[in-house]
Amino acid sequence: MSAVRPLLSVIVPAFNEELRLGPSLDRMRAFLESSGRSYEVLVVDDGSRDQTAALVLAAAGSWPQLRLISLPGNQGKGAAVRAGMLAASGSRRLFTDADLSTPLEELAKLERELDAGAAVAIGSRALPGSQVLRHQPLHRELMGKSYNRLLRLLVLPGLHDTQCGFKLFTAEAAEACFQELQCPGFGFDAEVLLRARMQGIPIAEVGVTWCNSLGTTVSSFGDGGQMLIDLWQLRRRRSAPRPLAEHF
Repeated sequence: MSAVRPLLSVIVPAFNEELRLGPSLDRMRAFLESSGRSYEVLVVDDGSRDQTAALVLAAAGSWPQLRLISLPGNQGKGAAVRAGMLAASGSRRLFTDADLSTPLEELAKLERELDAGAAVAIGSRALPGSQVLRHQPLHRELMGKSYNRLLRLLVLPGLHDTQCGFKLFTAEAAEACFQELQCPGFGFDAEVLLRARMQGIPIAEVGVTWCNSLGTTVSSFGDGGQMLIDLWQLRRRRSAPRPLAEHF
């Protein structure tokens, strides 16, 4: 007899997260166990050079719902989330950052949107219902806001914050949006949401609580520059007069 499909899969991309991941896993387990739903947690180790993988394996020894997926080398956050989404078996699939900048208690807000008919619900720091408890350094916040304005203008009108690492998908939407994902880095969110839009998959944006965490692995200039290149490529694909399957 096949295993029962869990209601929720939680995907956590992790690169050199040995210092922050342990407390986050403890918080996840406490929340998920108290929720009463069936679940699984997939940590995708993106070629970490520290003890991230060992930490997850140790925790999994007493937590059967926890699973480690190891990528061969550092491929990027998009590649890690894609691997987790496609390996997951839950009927709903959440990806969240390893630092839990948005606490799992905010999940109910996204679930209500799926209950109401959306297939993708994304956490946002830019809506009236959002609450930012600790801001990023000013230069990072300004860069993020500028990126989202460009994205809204050029590719995804109507969405105010595509980069918050807290997004919930139905299983069908996850597979449709991630199967052919091409962007392996931090700009993957935009490609995923563009794929959803172009396939008529309904997206809801929801204000959530968010708190900046120290120790981010994002480079403001290196990763930020690559995200702008990815954005320009998405703009070209969106504008190309070709069938959807050929846009990417």
